[in-house]
Amino acid sequence: MLRYAVDALAWPFLHDRISKVVGIESRGFILGAMLAQRLGAGFVPVRKPGKLPFTSVKEEYALEYGTDVIEMHVDAVASHDRILIHDDVIATGGTAEATHRLIQRIGGEVIGYAFLAELEFLNGREKLDPALRIHSVLDF
Repeated sequence: MLRYAVDALAWPFLHDRISKVVGIESRGFILGAMLAQRLGAGFVPVRKPGKLPFTSVKEEYALEYGTDVIEMHVDAVASHDRILIHDDVIATGGTAEATHRLIQRIGGEVIGYAFLAELEFLNGREKLDPALRIHSVLDF
């Protein structure tokens, strides 16, 4: 079942020459690392503040009741990198949107998003760049 989940996440991006998969803390690390391996790409974690051991760049984003912050190593992606953003679930889309902004600030090119599940009734897809491929394996 795990192999099926990773293959289902990867299939729309198999020919996109993805060089990095950016996994969002923390459940995005589990399948994200395997997705990176399946695509022959590197893996980059996006974390909550203060958890990365090197110089990082931050991005704040809105929550339903306040704000939150994510961080990524400042040297985690380069301008030539073709990036796939991954998380286990897309709900309101705020974290995935903030991750996209973070990658843009550093200079990487986001190719698309891959989610295991999408909670469609929360309309998170509407926050994401419509020019990019947004793939979810399961829709609820």
